[in-house]
Amino acid sequence: MIKTGIIEGAGFTGGELIRLLLNHPDVHLIFITGRGNSGQCIHEVHRGLYGETDLTFAEEPQLDKIDVLFLCTDAEETLAFMQTHEIPEKLKIIDFSRAYRLKDNGLDFVYGLPELNRRAICNCRYVANPGNFATCVTLGLLPLAKNLMLGNDVYVHAIVGSTGTNHKTSSMTQFSWRSENVSIYKPFTHQHLPEIRESIVQLQSSFQGDIHFVPYHGNFTRGIFCTIMVKNKVALEELNQLYTDYYAEDSFTHITPDNIDLKQVINTNKCLIHLEKHGDMLLITSCIDNLLKGTSGQAVHNMNLLFNLEETTGLNLKATAY
Repeated sequence: MIKTGIIEGAGFTGGELIRLLLNHPDVHLIFITGRGNSGQCIHEVHRGLYGETDLTFAEEPQLDKIDVLFLCTDAEETLAFMQTHEIPEKLKIIDFSRAYRLKDNGLDFVYGLPELNRRAICNCRYVANPGNFATCVTLGLLPLAKNLMLGNDVYVHAIVGSTGTNHKTSSMTQFSWRSENVSIYKPFTHQHLPEIRESIVQLQSSFQGDIHFVPYHGNFTRGIFCTIMVKNKVALEELNQLYTDYYAEDSFTHITPDNIDLKQVINTNKCLIHLEKHGDMLLITSCIDNLLKGTSGQAVHNMNLLFNLEETTGLNLKATAY
């Protein structure tokens, strides 16, 4: 059994990660910390887990008793943790923050997008879990980059549910504000842009275009729905084949000939991608569940790779039928 621990498991991503690990056949969850929640039962914070576990939030981590640690922290907290704790030599770490996502991270973290870096993930010790927007956008672009087809600017619009804006609840996640409301945030400056560009350049070093990214807060709970527009003169049939070939060995990313609905991916670890052409403009639609494929599900996928498990283990999740 893989012994696991979680730092700061009281937020949205922590709750989803706890649910996945409790139901993973090869995992024993040893401890979960949560700032301000020490001694409190897990189900008192994550009420959907009532009856699933008797664990309480721990005061301090027990790093010498686990095989892998999940850091459900922001960048500043991750950096502070790594600087103030003695990390056991054999302990593997999966970090949810952007602290170590870029290549010059200083601690040999591998960027944990399996569709891009599967082999490197399998052979590393530290994984930087990608951002949720970055996952959705990058998966929509990788096959073009692989085939050196990104010669122009890229235009992206993406909308995320209320669980995608923060690790914990805030005024922007409250139902009374999010219901029947849509708003723009961090247009053209979102913190995931550097990792999106770095992933593209990893496959197409010649890419010099701008990525014009406009994110939105949506009036739903979970999921990211993304549209990407790029100039491309290649026929749609050929493009669909390029995408199908690129993701042929990937368990969770699928190319569909039909228009996508967000509900198709909610509560799953899937990414669905749809392509269509309008003259020389290629429209790419990509959608994921931000808490699963965008965060905690992807982290468990990375854990499976780190420990040489079948990568779908614990992630055969089904979308709701209606």
